[in-house]
Amino acid sequence: MTSAATVSVGGGAERVPDTAGPAPEDLLRRLRNRGPVDPVTHVERLPASPGVAVPWPDWVPEPLRAALAGRGVTAPWQHQAEAAELAHQGRHVVVATGTASGKSLAYQLPALSTLLADPRATVLYLAPTKALAADQLRAVAGLALDGVRPACYDGDTPRAERDWIRQHSRFVLTNPDMLHHGILPGHAAWATFLRRLAFVVVDECHTYRGVFGSHVAHVLRRLRRQTNRYGRTTTVAPAGPDRPVFVLASATSGDPATAAERLTGLPVTAVTRDTSPRGGLTFALWEPPLQPTHPSDAPVPGAFEPGTADPGVEPASGDGGIRAARAADDGPGTSHRRERPRPRTRETEAGAAGGPAAGRDPVAEVVPQVRRSALRETADLLADTVAAGVRTLAFVRSRRGAEVVATSTRRALDEAVPGLGARVAAYRAGYLREERRALEDALLTGELLGLASTNALELGVDLVGLDAVLVCGYPGTRASLWQQAGRAGRSGREALAVLVARDDPLDSYLVHHPESLFGRPVEATVLDPANPYVLGPQLCSAAAEAPLTTADLELFGPGTAETVEALVASGALRRRPTGWYWRHRERPEVDLRGTGGTPICVVESSTGRLLGTVEESSSHFMVHPGAVYLHQGVSYVVDELDLADACALVHAEEPDWSTHARDVTSLSVVSVRSYLDAGPVGMFLGEVDVTSQVVSYQRRRIASGEVLDTRPLDLPARQLRTVAVWFTVSPAALAAAGVADADVPGALHAAEHAAIGLLPLVATCDRWDIGGLSTAAHPDTEAPTVFVYDGHPGGAGFAERAYRAAADWLGATRDAIAECGCEAGCPSCVQSPKCGNGNNPLAKSDAVRVLDVVLANLPTPDAQ
Repeated sequence: MTSAATVSVGGGAERVPDTAGPAPEDLLRRLRNRGPVDPVTHVERLPASPGVAVPWPDWVPEPLRAALAGRGVTAPWQHQAEAAELAHQGRHVVVATGTASGKSLAYQLPALSTLLADPRATVLYLAPTKALAADQLRAVAGLALDGVRPACYDGDTPRAERDWIRQHSRFVLTNPDMLHHGILPGHAAWATFLRRLAFVVVDECHTYRGVFGSHVAHVLRRLRRQTNRYGRTTTVAPAGPDRPVFVLASATSGDPATAAERLTGLPVTAVTRDTSPRGGLTFALWEPPLQPTHPSDAPVPGAFEPGTADPGVEPASGDGGIRAARAADDGPGTSHRRERPRPRTRETEAGAAGGPAAGRDPVAEVVPQVRRSALRETADLLADTVAAGVRTLAFVRSRRGAEVVATSTRRALDEAVPGLGARVAAYRAGYLREERRALEDALLTGELLGLASTNALELGVDLVGLDAVLVCGYPGTRASLWQQAGRAGRSGREALAVLVARDDPLDSYLVHHPESLFGRPVEATVLDPANPYVLGPQLCSAAAEAPLTTADLELFGPGTAETVEALVASGALRRRPTGWYWRHRERPEVDLRGTGGTPICVVESSTGRLLGTVEESSSHFMVHPGAVYLHQGVSYVVDELDLADACALVHAEEPDWSTHARDVTSLSVVSVRSYLDAGPVGMFLGEVDVTSQVVSYQRRRIASGEVLDTRPLDLPARQLRTVAVWFTVSPAALAAAGVADADVPGALHAAEHAAIGLLPLVATCDRWDIGGLSTAAHPDTEAPTVFVYDGHPGGAGFAERAYRAAADWLGATRDAIAECGCEAGCPSCVQSPKCGNGNNPLAKSDAVRVLDVVLANLPTPDAQ
């Protein structure tokens, strides 16, 4: 780790100050020796590989070659040239290769070559985050090519610059939100740009999944519709029937061509063989140790213990995103609340960590143990790597968690070496743009040695020069895991990556089943453009831009004709001989992120200062009256939640208690889409109605978790029509498996919790994207039933994926429960951070018996 670091800019390189530190193996050895118990469950060594360079394609103009050479790029890698050649020939292409494989050059070559050859051509670049667009702007602008005039057009662009960009920029960098809200509604002002559009670049397209990805798929179809309406006037390559040419870049993913075709509605060729040079990577799976409970182990004020519902969960789409509605994870009956699960406990001999105390019987004395917080463990690891001079990036799943890890790390470093803590900072969405850029530059130059970041840095600025990455909690998909791990060790450097497991069923399963992470293909991206809750609003947006025609029905895909007729019947559209017209003066209100509702403004009562916003779907849990709200390390208590005015009034206060909302939920089956009859077991996929209402909240003392009181709330009920997967088991089969009638509710409840926790193993979702309910006798199924549903109106494709992969999904669920070392259930197997019943009742061993019955009767994947 002592070689010189480089910063890749547009595929080239710049020198940056280096850090001196131990080799990855030596660093990992030091970290493992921090305590008496080795927390590492597996170490995977990924060897270095050489790159395969090829000559420049003949059509790349000399000025571009010279500009790239000036940035350190003397020849393309083979996969870059292959993808660029396909795009130059007019074929839509997706390049799906690893992090730091130079995907940007694959689309820069054809796009910039066309701009240099045709002075009228234009290029549109779409990124899921502003940081990524800004990074690409620096890369393209750094090439200093005459006449390209690249510019960012997003929410941060000053009004005075927007007219100039529309009229003069030929390489516009933006995001799907701005394309949806700004460019397409004002397409007349963009007519010249759209008429000359040669390429559309869709970067990091694997992030467009679920409801967000389904919306983006239709935004791209609306873009294609407008380019077709304005025609095409460019005369230079690419040549072909489909204009513009789409070039997509993705992290490695399962079946990237199919996902890209679903996203664009066009035939796409995939380039997946990564021919870039790779430095060696040492990847460790780290399970925080069990430790005796002690007052010093109380939660850090403002921090969330592993597996706890965190209202600051970072949006999957980065700094431009808003987390979609989080559905409650339900137990039997209808009582639900979001809360920290009860501590995992084991009866162990006293002194197991450091030897028995003098004069005590090590067998007679037992103490309860809990799994150490992943946040605390990550903070300690970050402090150790920074103290060793290793430039490290720690990924934390929530905004609040990133702040807590950074604060804890700074405190520990300053205690050891006064002033060293100043070289560690937090990074997350919500910071001002200038603050984010300053942090990025400080990390690149070596001024900062450690950064605790949300997934806002999973994509974005090119962070070459990092030596180690810490991942605090499995990020939900293997694609994200490898994207984060790949942030270290670029330019051929050796690197270390550590996945620190949370006390969660999926994390615990993965650190003990490394084969689920290594040597397996990355998940396929899940999106469903036919979702009527997405298709209908998008058709309204398209009609507001220009009347829909019969030809448009095919463009927007299956279900469009039926949806248009429904929109006519509802009064949203009017049928005329020339097409379907939007009937209203105002534009349709369409939320690409799928949250729905107006964001709630959080305002300080005494000053009127706007602290931030909370999505409407989370407001009942996060900013209900009496809730504790944390902003930039400062605690506030909510005085009033005004849903009509979308405002929550708060005052500054540092209470010694935290708040946990409780809601009640019911579910009814609307329709069955698909059904598998497996004897005593039935597997279903269909539509359901979920009704939930926050009815109260608990106040709990931060230091001990003691419940102080429960206070009622008067908030309106919410209804969600979505898609669910559910299975039923006959009572006779359960009895034959040894599950007593009295234990059926606890068995189903435990199986439901674990199934929700393991679903991200087979679908590109997060635990907070889904909800569930289990009951010993549901009125619609008349049988013991476990439901798992998408937490988005109309569904997001996760339940469908679970239904198709039911045997794999439930098999992993069964193994996670059976292999956990606890006796009665813990957060690592069957306890849930979202449980409305306080994780009661739970019957761990009976949950295994229930799943054994299900798996014994379900056909294997091969048989299906």
